[in-house]
Order: sequence, then C-alpha cells, then structure tokens
Amino acid sequence: MSLENRYDFVYLFDVKDGNPNGDPDAGNLPRVDAETGRGLVTDVCLKRKIRNFVSLTKGDKPPHDIYIKEKAVLNRTHEKAYIEIGAQDELKSDKKRKGSGDTVDKARDWICQNFYDVRTFGAVMSTGINCGQVRGPVQLTFARSVDQIISQEHSITRMAVATEAEAEKQSGDNRTMGRKFTVPYGLYICHGFISAHLAQQTGFSKDDLELLFQALENMFENDRSAARGEMTARGLYVFKHESKLGNAPAHNLFEHITAELKDKSTPPRAFTDYQISVDETNMPNGVKLIRRVG
Repeated sequence: MSLENRYDFVYLFDVKDGNPNGDPDAGNLPRVDAETGRGLVTDVCLKRKIRNFVSLTKGDKPPHDIYIKEKAVLNRTHEKAYIEIGAQDELKSDKKRKGSGDTVDKARDWICQNFYDVRTFGAVMSTGINCGQVRGPVQLTFARSVDQIISQEHSITRMAVATEAEAEKQSGDNRTMGRKFTVPYGLYICHGFISAHLAQQTGFSKDDLELLFQALENMFENDRSAARGEMTARGLYVFKHESKLGNAPAHNLFEHITAELKDKSTPPRAFTDYQISVDETNMPNGVKLIRRVG
C-alpha cells in the first residue's frame, strides 16, 4: 500500500565506551563539531546500519535486495536491469552513457522495485550503464550529541606480529602497540523526514515504512563490535501528518522532544543522567505523535 501521509521523526541513541562513527580524515577519531565539541554521526553511517538490518532480516532478495553493499559492482546491477527489461541490445552501444530515455526510465523503475535502499534513500545511477537518478522519500540528518563529548585514546597491545620482518625487529618479543579511541558516553539526536509524494514515485510502501522503523529500533542489537562499545536506541518519536504535504513545519514538531542533562555539574555517563521530555499536549491540528521507542 502506498503512503498517504507525511512523516517526520526524532531518533535518539547513545554510545558508551565506543566510537560511534570514526573520521578517516582524523585518524578514525570520533567525529566532532570543532566549534562546539558535540559529537557527530553522519547520515551515511546510520543508513549503512539500516541497510545491514534489512539485509540480515530479508536475505538480500528482491524486493529487499541492497544496492549499496560490500563488494558491489554497481554497473553489473545496471546491466542486470537492462537485461530484465529486455533492453540488452542497448548494452552493445559504443556510447559512454548507454541507454535511451525510455529504457532509462524502465531500468530505474526495475531497480526501485527490487532494491529496498534505492526506493528508500534514492541513488545516482547515471554513470556507465545509465539507470537514471532516484530521489529517495526518506532523508536523515547528521546525528548530534546533546552535550559535548571527549575522545579518549587507549594504548592496546597485540601479542603477535604480521610478518617475519616484524618478528626479527622485535628480537623475540612479538608484542606490537596500537591505539583505540572511545567516547565515554554520548546521547545523540537525529531527525528524519519521509515524503509521501516521493514515496509514490519510488514505490516506497507502508510495509517498507514499517521495516524502516523496525530497523531504527533494532539495528544496534545486530551490529555489535568492540570498536563501537555499547550503542542503544533510546527514542523513536514519529509525527504522522493527516495530509501528504504535512500539517505543520517539521522544526516545530521536533521542538516537542527535548533532552536535558539532570546534573550539569558532572559529565554524563549513562542514559539515566538525562531527562527526556515529550510534549504531547500542544500538538498541531492534523498531527499525531506515535511513540515507537521511549
């Protein structure tokens, strides 16, 4: 069933003694806003976890296959789309960007039907074998921590070396040193937007929406690693509009969900150190708050 309502949501999650999103341009240190000291987690990082959850629960099979996944060669997917719609003859073209306008439209629709992440988040598929572009109905912001975070650096020891040359340098002691970076604690808030109009264009359905919310609720439970410490979904507050265009500005709705440190004299180290307030009394007309988590 197609979406007939606009949705906006507030998503809260926390990290304890882990690195929620390392920055490769900064030696994999936890991402941080340099001016405020607040932690950041990119939308790309969150989408990756959603993709992983869908892949785990649906088994990489249509209509829930994943377009952006490890070791994927995207042009092979584009080529498969052309074959499935009966346009394999156009693959023989010498043009750098293969595909006529009608073929591109059909290939784009085929990919939307078969790949969950494309009809959810969109994709640029116009390089090489051209399958066009898709603007996804679901968009996420960067997640930002409520308060400043600090990045702790830990020295770690490995009781082994990788090569014979390293072993000779160690003179029989195969210990090697490394570094690990963690955030002692951080509570992060992300905002999300779901467009009913774009959902109709990509085929994003109510079942797809439910799967998205399930992923946000459970994706950290199936993404454990020593590097990420303890990450937990703490709140998912969904604002459902009566109309496709929406009944209130998203930023006004987001202000109904606030998180505040109870004791500002000490740094936070647990979710219980925060007071989460949900204002359900002054909801705009035509908007319903659905509390999925929290």
